[in-house]
Formats: sequence, structure tokens, C-alpha cells
Amino acid sequence: MRYKVTFITGFAAGFVVGARAGRERYEQLRKLAHAAADNPAVQQAAAALQAKTAGLASAATHKAAGQLQDRMASARDKVPGMRHRESNGHADGDHRFASVPASPPDGT
Repeated sequence: MRYKVTFITGFAAGFVVGARAGRERYEQLRKLAHAAADNPAVQQAAAALQAKTAGLASAATHKAAGQLQDRMASARDKVPGMRHRESNGHADGDHRFASVPASPPDGT
């Protein structure tokens, strides 16, 4: 409840200050933001930040995939009938059931 009251108080204060500042102040702030965004130093920093986040996202994806594979292997060991799945000629990515043939027996 305390955070809700704090948020509402901050919102109300921002609304009052913004309403009093009016359209002129809004336009000034918008021009200042565009000027800052056009600054080469800011653009360079944004590009570096984007490259860093892309690298972190890639690393997180690889780590999550590795953990998923480890947990699937652990689950496969715990489920009866799944332990010898790979030794029966099925690869990890091949999810066909043993009772379903890969192709019709008559060759069509």
C-alpha cells in the first residue's frame, strides 16, 4: 500500500508540474532530447550498448539451451523406457515413437 501511495503522489506531482509548464516547455525538452540523440558521442555510446546487449543475449541463449539439454538428459535417465532411446538409433532431434514407422511399409 505504501508504494501505491508513493506512486500516486509522484504521478500527481508530475502531472501538476507538467500542466503548469505547458506546451512551450514540452517543445523545449523535445528539441533538447533530439539534439542529444543527434550527438555523435551519444550515438557511439548507444551503438556500444547495443552491441554489448546483443552479446549478452546471445550468451544467455546459449546458456539456457545448454541447461535445457542437461535437464532433458537428466529427465530422460529418470523416465523408464527413455534411457536407451539414443542407442536404438534415434538422434536427439528425432522425436518419432518406436511404434510409428518412418515411412509406409509398402514403399508409397
